[in-house]
Amino acid sequence: MEQVNGDTLAAARKVIAVHINYPSRAAQRGRTPAQPSYFLKPSSSLALSGSPVERPAGCELLGYEGEIALVIGKAARRVSIEDAWSHVAAVTASNDLGVYDLRWADKGSNLRSKGGDGFTPVGPALIPADTVDPSKLRIRTWHNGDLVQDDTTEDLLFPFARLVADLSQLLTLEEGDIILTGTPAGASVAKPGDVLEVEVDTLDGGLTTGRLVTTVEEGTTAFAEFGAQPKVDDLQREEAYGSREAAGLAAVGPVLSPELKAKLESVATATLSSQMHKRGLNNVSIDGLQATRPDRRVVGLARTLRYVPNREDLFKTHGGGFNAQKRAIDSVNEGEILVMEARGEKGTGTVGDILALRAQVRGAAAIITDGGVRDYSAVADLEMPTYFANPHPAVLGRRHIPWDTDTTIACGGATVQPGDIIVADSDGILVIPPAIAEELVDDCIQQEKEETFIFEMVKQGNSVDGLYPMNNEWLARYKEWEAKAND
Repeated sequence: MEQVNGDTLAAARKVIAVHINYPSRAAQRGRTPAQPSYFLKPSSSLALSGSPVERPAGCELLGYEGEIALVIGKAARRVSIEDAWSHVAAVTASNDLGVYDLRWADKGSNLRSKGGDGFTPVGPALIPADTVDPSKLRIRTWHNGDLVQDDTTEDLLFPFARLVADLSQLLTLEEGDIILTGTPAGASVAKPGDVLEVEVDTLDGGLTTGRLVTTVEEGTTAFAEFGAQPKVDDLQREEAYGSREAAGLAAVGPVLSPELKAKLESVATATLSSQMHKRGLNNVSIDGLQATRPDRRVVGLARTLRYVPNREDLFKTHGGGFNAQKRAIDSVNEGEILVMEARGEKGTGTVGDILALRAQVRGAAAIITDGGVRDYSAVADLEMPTYFANPHPAVLGRRHIPWDTDTTIACGGATVQPGDIIVADSDGILVIPPAIAEELVDDCIQQEKEETFIFEMVKQGNSVDGLYPMNNEWLARYKEWEAKAND
């Protein structure tokens, strides 16, 4: 195969990059665009495999993003999607490098942050476009030898032909132009001395670009004082590394500590319900559901998904592709519980075996829906519990549109907010406001100690009169019993 060389770089009059195109990246960013959006990189940012790249002096966050690059073979202007691929000469590997330290100064253009010399290495080999199916390519990235990105083009938000056709509606794509087609999840930050490698191949392994190699060096020349200076904050660190955890930042929002979780697991929902009633909280149970694992006690933080009634025109825009249902499933984290609002509508499924399995693989503690479940037998066989209204064979588009995620919802008659604590056992499902959880569970533990004493006294033949609840005489006897138990 032909190799990328200096002539290849010289022929590129423009480099166009797509912001978000892989579902995995959309889930990581928390947004899925309805249409592709683009930015330009100068052709002077292009570099060959083996060329070093400089992290500019004073910068902290040199981000890397392995991508598949398209090289235009013949001019394209107002072409159709059906004809668009014929205008692509080749595909190759690329690395969309940039410094997050300068994003603040770009106002969305990405010129300063992604336009630096050497910030777009491509190569090493060109795979002829007419020898591949663009929906059956694989992109992989290695950081110091560790595989950090591995995805395929099978379920892109915007297939390559659509990108070419879309761009050609407004501007002429010229021979030699390069289109960077987006990066999957796993992009992160490189430091001086790190080695980055990107490879594109066919799913059958028959054709490959070989590995595009880039070594990071430390810049030594400071930015001139009259221009924008590097600066970063925790938001930029989170976006550059892909998550707060990867960036070494403390978590934000509600946190369910291991100690609090263990306490909540030790008490029954009946006790929790009693203590919330004492606090005036009487509408905190998710009612009317059955469980695939009724023997389990589950505790976790709520993530939410809302369905709205189906309307055919809106289902066309919100029901397909990487919709809210798939985004919710693909972004649920270890120990979280995905709670779905389906309006108590039992006439269709809201989750099936594939998506339930995906949630289990991601570490979800449970799924709760007040709608139907498809593929019931397979869902019931999973280790992860699912709470649901009933089995139903119908697919999503019959009654629902997956609408939005991580918003306040209603499920089984209860209001649920993201970050609420969910506790479920054989007695039912409760929604606990995080602000009262510590005090609540401590009172529950005390209540269950008292009820253990009362149970023992009744078992010995004592009347419940004055014992349940305890009067002063029984309270004094309880204190003696408790003191002996603690010795």
